[in-house]
Amino acid sequence: MQTTNTPLPKSRLQLEFELPPERLSKAIDQAVGRLGRQTRVPGFRPGKAPRVMLERYLGANAVVEEAVDHLVEEAFREAMTEQDLLPLASPEVEITQSEEGKPLIFKTIVQVRPDVTIGDYEHFGFQPEIKPVDETMVEKVLDELREDQGSLEPVTDRGGEKGDYAVLSFVGTRDGVAFPGGSSDRMPLILGEDRLIPGFEDHLLGAANGDEREFDIVFPDDYQEESLRGQTAHFAVTVKDLRHKALPVADDAFAKSVGKFEDMGELKAELRKRLEAGALDRARHEFADQVIEYATANATIDLPDVLVDQEVEVMHDELRSALARQGLDEATYLKVVDKTDADIHTEFRPQAEKRVKTLMVLSEIAKARGVEVPDKDIEGEIERARSRYANNPELIKYFESERGRNYIRSTFRRSRLVEQLVDEWLAAHPDFPRLPHIEDSDDSSPVAQPAAAASAAIGATDPASLSPQEAAQAGA
Repeated sequence: MQTTNTPLPKSRLQLEFELPPERLSKAIDQAVGRLGRQTRVPGFRPGKAPRVMLERYLGANAVVEEAVDHLVEEAFREAMTEQDLLPLASPEVEITQSEEGKPLIFKTIVQVRPDVTIGDYEHFGFQPEIKPVDETMVEKVLDELREDQGSLEPVTDRGGEKGDYAVLSFVGTRDGVAFPGGSSDRMPLILGEDRLIPGFEDHLLGAANGDEREFDIVFPDDYQEESLRGQTAHFAVTVKDLRHKALPVADDAFAKSVGKFEDMGELKAELRKRLEAGALDRARHEFADQVIEYATANATIDLPDVLVDQEVEVMHDELRSALARQGLDEATYLKVVDKTDADIHTEFRPQAEKRVKTLMVLSEIAKARGVEVPDKDIEGEIERARSRYANNPELIKYFESERGRNYIRSTFRRSRLVEQLVDEWLAAHPDFPRLPHIEDSDDSSPVAQPAAAASAAIGATDPASLSPQEAAQAGA
């Protein structure tokens, strides 16, 4: 078998094949046997019909076409194995010559796993940036604690102000007729948040508990209900309840109520300690992100469309999951933003390309540096998946599969590579403050990341973990 390779853009490869005539003849004999066993020809037992009868029954070219199909597939697999190539999708095939007694000549175009040329990933000129914690930040957290501990109390000595909690009843009419969705017996809202129609709540400022107000409102041109856009409506509103949030005084008694603190000074010291720990954690996260961007920017890779397409689908499933957590379905969301699936995919594509390149580059560097993941860590993540997704057997099945295990292994290798690079920089700069290890948090769990469930949902193959068996299925 003779093959000629011609590289094409987007990590595609054109292979031209020439197989000797005797190999085609052997394939024809085998095709006669297969077709004979599969086809019932009157007057012949299964597998006993001669070629001439099969061709009379199935068509003049049926045997040769069967032989060529099998021989093309067989030769293609041989070429992939011999040249250590990983196809990402089924090849495009063009038969040039398939005449008996002559060589079988054909060519294929296939997307293969791309080569990654690693650039510099260690000699960067930046360092972690730790943002200092000041008293203003401590006071802000303290105010948030007081807000959490606050209680709603009736407003009795004034009218409503922004930030007050109100319960309203109202009737909206157009030309004296109530319209669907324009009325409510008990509508809770916080004055000043503009949850309803822009300008609606402004008419209620200064209104006391029990007061009634009437006013006209013009619906904005981009209002979600199309029939009301630009329309004027009249509203009659009654304030049925008005409360404000009373915050506890920031004193020693408050400090004792929120934890085992003797006084306000001890509480503030603890808040500062937590803020400083958070600043170190953020510094490490941001520094790690910079290291990743540096390594990715200095590497070269010709991305195949099939891997980018798969990552777009992963991102799309992440969006569906995010919408579901907010109680929204995808169809409603697309209608509100006035977009189609194709629009969403077009928007996702640049980020998908960046994500695939990052995954491939980090995995190649991890391979070059010999970063390994023990099997016990893989099994630990699978056990975590069984617990985390106890009500979703399909997700568990994915992580238990070879494809899911490879996803976990590759994700671990990349994250541990980055942590290794950060730790090496810190070791080379002993005067720099120590930074907490990200892997000590749940962020390091492959199955806990949003992309994990999305990848499992569509049965995605990690772009950097392709085995020959996975590669044969990756384009599906």
